[in-house]
Amino acid sequence: MTAEAGEARSEIVYGVQGGVSMKWVAISNPGRVRMTNEDGALTGPGMFLLADGMGGHDAGEVASAAALEALAEVFGPEPADAQVVMEQVVDRLRDAHAAIEAIDSETGKRAGTTVTGVLLTTYEGVPHWLVVNIGDSRTYRLAEGYFEQLTVDHSQVQELINGGFLSPEQARVDPRRNVITRALGAGMEPDADFWIVPAQPREKLLVCSDGLNGELTDDEIRQILESDVPIDECADQLVAAALNAGGRDNVTVIVVDATTEDTDPDW
Repeated sequence: MTAEAGEARSEIVYGVQGGVSMKWVAISNPGRVRMTNEDGALTGPGMFLLADGMGGHDAGEVASAAALEALAEVFGPEPADAQVVMEQVVDRLRDAHAAIEAIDSETGKRAGTTVTGVLLTTYEGVPHWLVVNIGDSRTYRLAEGYFEQLTVDHSQVQELINGGFLSPEQARVDPRRNVITRALGAGMEPDADFWIVPAQPREKLLVCSDGLNGELTDDEIRQILESDVPIDECADQLVAAALNAGGRDNVTVIVVDATTEDTDPDW
């Protein structure tokens, strides 16, 4: 599949960290409607993070870049204890929040960005993923035939779902679906949620901006992730499906195949 105009993509990258073998690919496409791409991705062995900026041209791009630049300082050659890494991430997010709040936007809109993704850590000596999320970008996992959204959106419609006022199906078309309740910058509180989940013998991780899940249902995303194709083709199919469904926002995906040291990665 050929790259779309304006698309940024990586080749498949391989790495090993803390007894976990990984291969990954990242693709970012501006979509069919937006003139600029305010998404950004940060990848490395055991670090797969995404930021979706807001605030208009320049401001959104600068905000997402500032968040990922700050988080890059957490990266280390080997996984550290999950609690230690979490504290480091909190500190870096606070720094990024202050920098983003100081951005002078030409549009007059306040700059801001979401952040989501995973970092490989240890918990009681065993490899675990530290999942971080602030905003409505998402991190998913497919392991042992079970597909799950590891993160919970910080959005107005998610609060209405939690309160029993909307179903997930209704939320997809609700006019408030793009209203987020937490972000870095944008005059919001930089309070991220964290989860610590054990690394599985064989698993596939997906980190994406809402340009993907805003166009595709979870079932549609799962069907593509479950397909027996190389991860670069999997990433291509995800982006292409979002564009074919409308592509009304920037679309960024990071697809990761990971196996623990007890499992032959068969690559």
